[in-house]
Amino acid sequence: MSIWTRISKAIQALASGEGLAAVFDRLRAPPERGVAFTIAVIALSAKMAKADGLVTRDEVTAFREVFQIAAEDEAGAARVFNLARQDVAGYEEYARRIRQMFGDSAGTLCDLMEGLFHIAMADGTYHPAEDAFLSNVAAIFGLDDIQFRALRARFVPDAVPDPYSVLGVAPDTPLDQIRAQWRRLVRDSHPDVMIARGVPQEAVKIAEKRLIDINRAWEEISAAARETA
Repeated sequence: MSIWTRISKAIQALASGEGLAAVFDRLRAPPERGVAFTIAVIALSAKMAKADGLVTRDEVTAFREVFQIAAEDEAGAARVFNLARQDVAGYEEYARRIRQMFGDSAGTLCDLMEGLFHIAMADGTYHPAEDAFLSNVAAIFGLDDIQFRALRARFVPDAVPDPYSVLGVAPDTPLDQIRAQWRRLVRDSHPDVMIARGVPQEAVKIAEKRLIDINRAWEEISAAARETA
């Protein structure tokens, strides 16, 4: 059974008048966490699109890059998106329910934030409303400012990405500790590790950009260290 079939079943199980947020209370345990993760990204993407007032073709394409959606499954994904846009519940309520569901896995919440950043930047513009939205969602998720800045540094091209911010370390951190952090990020980006913490197979593609970014950051830092040695 495809994840999109399972998502359709989860949506159909909603009682009359129940909002989409109720789904998050029912999908807390594996293996349904992958379903919940996918619905969470769709739902928060819909709320984010509502925040900046525009859904572009680029954003739709970006969503397909995060999740491999077959043509026959597009209607199901669109239904979740539209349910979220029409739901009277605010995005804060969604974020709180998602935090409760994945509260034991900060890594999964960071994975989810990556998907949202990827979609937010699809049109090449980082709208102030998107920044406020993502910053608030990250705070509700319990991610600290260092984690948020690391995500933002990788996705928002308003300046040359600071390699230390990308790895989530301070510039005066000893090189051996930076290396350990880089290795941990690489390990956490392995598809098997991501799937184990609730990211569906259809969404592990988000790790590809992460690996490029963190490897480039480590290369810059280690090269600078060699030059000054």
